[in-house]
Amino acid sequence: MVTEKLDSTDIKILRAMQENARLTTKELAAKVNLSSTPVFERLKRLERDGFIRRYAAVLNAEKLNRGFMVFCCVKFVKMTTPIAMEFNEFVRRLPEVTECYTISGNFDAMLKVHAADMKSYKEFLLNELGSLASVASIESIFVMDEVKANSGLNI
Repeated sequence: MVTEKLDSTDIKILRAMQENARLTTKELAAKVNLSSTPVFERLKRLERDGFIRRYAAVLNAEKLNRGFMVFCCVKFVKMTTPIAMEFNEFVRRLPEVTECYTISGNFDAMLKVHAADMKSYKEFLLNELGSLASVASIESIFVMDEVKANSGLNI
């Protein structure tokens, strides 16, 4: 189990950083009842060991004219390693796609797409995603309301 490497203080640090990654070492130390030096060392270890992958700001898609959210379920012509690799490389270059997963079931991949509106999504679909010969079908699921959007983990 991965969490065996973590003690209760590490968990507190991860929870605090997940809530607000802009905390200074001093602020974080106060939250976990340690001095700054051991907290700094623990943070560096958590980063080095891959428990903290990166730091990011959560942007407001509506304010940035990217509030039209769609989940695209993609079915490949055939599921092969070369087709999957080509698709993955292609999708990594698409700025509209914020998340992509290989999935099981009726589809091979699921993408989370942010666009300005229906028209720009249609252009994305026709000119980008639909241009791949390896794509057999695409099902678009339009998000009407975001009920819960938490990028954090329950630890």
